[in-house]
Amino acid sequence: MQSKQTLDAPRSSGDAGAESLEDVAKRRRKSRNLRPLLQLVPFVTRYKGRVLCAFVALFMASLATLAVPLALRRIVDLGFSAENVEFIDNYFAMMIVIAAVLALASSARFYFVTWIGERVVADLRAAVFARLTALSMSFYERTQTGEVLSRLTADATLIKSAFGVSASLALRNIFLFFGSTAMMVYTSARLSGLVLLALPIIIMPLILFGKKVRRLSRDAQDTLADTTAFANQSLTSMQTVQAFNHEEKDRKFFNIAVENAFEASRLRMKSRAILTACVIFLTSVSIVVILWMGSQEVLIGKLSGGTLSQFVLYTVFAAGAMSQLSQVWGEIQQAAGAGERLAELLNEVPEIQAPVNPKSFPDPLHGQIEFEHVTFHYPARPDQPSLDDVSFVIRPGEKIAIVGPSGAGKSTLFQLLLRFYDIQSGAIKIDGISVDEVDPSHLRALSAIVPQLPVIFSTSARENIRYGKPDASDEEVIEAAKSALAHGFIEDCPKGYDTSFGERGMTLSGGQRQRMAIARAMLKNAPILLLDEATSALDAQSELSVQQALDGLMQDRTTLIIAHRLATVKNADRIFVMENGRIVAEGSHDQLIKQGGLYRQLADLQFSGGLNADTIAAQ
Repeated sequence: MQSKQTLDAPRSSGDAGAESLEDVAKRRRKSRNLRPLLQLVPFVTRYKGRVLCAFVALFMASLATLAVPLALRRIVDLGFSAENVEFIDNYFAMMIVIAAVLALASSARFYFVTWIGERVVADLRAAVFARLTALSMSFYERTQTGEVLSRLTADATLIKSAFGVSASLALRNIFLFFGSTAMMVYTSARLSGLVLLALPIIIMPLILFGKKVRRLSRDAQDTLADTTAFANQSLTSMQTVQAFNHEEKDRKFFNIAVENAFEASRLRMKSRAILTACVIFLTSVSIVVILWMGSQEVLIGKLSGGTLSQFVLYTVFAAGAMSQLSQVWGEIQQAAGAGERLAELLNEVPEIQAPVNPKSFPDPLHGQIEFEHVTFHYPARPDQPSLDDVSFVIRPGEKIAIVGPSGAGKSTLFQLLLRFYDIQSGAIKIDGISVDEVDPSHLRALSAIVPQLPVIFSTSARENIRYGKPDASDEEVIEAAKSALAHGFIEDCPKGYDTSFGERGMTLSGGQRQRMAIARAMLKNAPILLLDEATSALDAQSELSVQQALDGLMQDRTTLIIAHRLATVKNADRIFVMENGRIVAEGSHDQLIKQGGLYRQLADLQFSGGLNADTIAAQ
């Protein structure tokens, strides 16, 4: 057997304090059953009428099938003679009616069960996606996007098969099996007893191999998810991959991932094939033995030929149903593994939740922001504080610049202000109300953010800007684009505001993406404005124009500006200087230059080409 190769690609960091999906995967291998599928039953019971129609059609189809041996018995026992011509004609006519009932009931069963499968998967995907949008940033910090996408697509497809075709076949064969067994007992209790003795031999492989198939099915889905995760990571970073000539290494790694997925699937298929062969062989041998014993009773006159024919047909029905169930069982086991993976997402509890009785901010909002002895570390780095006992007060309408070296904790202030994470100690307040006392959606509605790396969605320019205000008119969108100096390049596109800029705005320059994000923030028109290097990707001329637009936007708004270029924050009301998660200095540009320290060092580094800090301070 081919050994599974090791994947050494870097993975997302794990949460030391919370169980990641990989940890869950290890735990679930200890307990594998069909319970995950039971968690999906509420998605089925929403459509009780369709389920009832499916069961009625299934019942009618089973009755029509079970009626055929009864007719055959009468025909065989009465014989084909001239006196029975009318009787035989009537029976064959009745069998045509039975065939018609069987055809209509089977088609109805297929339609209703398949409809339920498609509907359940559509609802399930919607529910999983809704849960994913509600999960906290810490979940995405420890989970690969490709892993989640694999569950949302491939696993949901397996569920569709289980609740559609597999469920239809399983229910049909369960009805047939128990119906045929009951008719076998009715036809010949003695021969039925012999069949019951053979059942444990037939069922044993289902139990033994079923557990193995379920485990291998789960492993196959896990390895497929790894493959999807790596492919998603590479394809969304193709410029970086090609810039570093990493194509060959990525191809090799992906081939290893594909081979691992194939090996896991091969083992699953092998186990299912062995299971199917065992059940079919044991079932066939049992039928032959029972048929031979029945023929002996016909020879001595204990049974009629018609009765034996009837019994044999019911035995074939029961055996066929058992054989079909062995195959369907493997698919249901596979779906159980997929259901378990989806159930994990549905059961994931967001760490950031609205309080039971949320408070409301005053209307209109004044915009005073307070950090009181705030200490915070990211879940992936529990021993390394990103903020260490940070305290400050920002007055309503004040423009605050935040500067410092990379990793000082500047962007973390924004993350906590939007409550993407909860702090370990201290308090964060807006207008005197703690951010954890209000609904997160209400809190985030009060802020407009321009991130350092803006996200452009693969939709039209109009809809990308309208993301800031979903009900905005076209005129408002255009006005925001003009203010952000985005109107010109949008109008130059072949489709204007209907132009799509590709996934993540691949066809835009960095400056164009930032102007789109600025337009989005302008359209939102929130009382608190968060600018994270908002003009860093603009050329000097565009930066000057956009800065003028931002100056207008910042009027009467509480504004926080993260900046590395000190020349862009000289006019801020105050500047916070951060280092190692602490605010080490505070004041105006001129005050900080005179104080010396870290800010003076940063200024000297940035203006060392012909201008020193004293010269800049004097300008």
